[in-house]
Amino acid sequence: MKKHVFWHAALLLYTAFIYSNSLTPADLSSQESGAVLRMLHSVLGELGLAAPWLTEHVVRKCAHFGEYFILGLLLTKSLNHTKLKGQGRVWGQLYLTTALPFIDETLQLFTPGRSGQISDVWLDMGGTAAGTVLFFLTVAVIRHAGQKRRRSETESADPEM
Repeated sequence: MKKHVFWHAALLLYTAFIYSNSLTPADLSSQESGAVLRMLHSVLGELGLAAPWLTEHVVRKCAHFGEYFILGLLLTKSLNHTKLKGQGRVWGQLYLTTALPFIDETLQLFTPGRSGQISDVWLDMGGTAAGTVLFFLTVAVIRHAGQKRRRSETESADPEM
C-alpha cells in the first residue's frame, strides 16, 4: 500500500473513531469516563498520591485534548502526502483543524444526553494545534540531528581539517 493512502486512511478511521465517541449516549460515555477515573485514582493511590482535583470532568476534557492531539499528528502527516504546498497546505491544515471539531460538537447535539460545547471546540482545536506543533518540532529536531551527523562525518573524512 502506498504511504499516502495509508496516512489518509489512518486519518479517516481515526476521525470516525472520534465521531463515534461523540455519538455515544451520555450515560454510557459517563460510565466510560468514570471507569477511567477510578483506574487513575487506583494507580495514583498505589503510588501513595491523592488527586482530589482529578474528576470525571477533568478526565473528559483531557480525553478531548488527547484525541485531538493525536488527530493533529495524523492530519499533518496525511496532508504531507498531498499535492498541497505552501499557503494551500497551511490553509488546508487550518480549515481541518477548525472544521473537524465543529462537526464533532455538532454531532453531539443529536446524541441523547449530550450537548455541543463551543469550549470543547476550542479545546479540540488546541489539541490539534499542539499535535501539529509537536510534529513539526520533531521533524526539525530530526533534520538538525541528521545535518549535524553529516557535517561530523564530512569533517572526519577530510584529512585537512
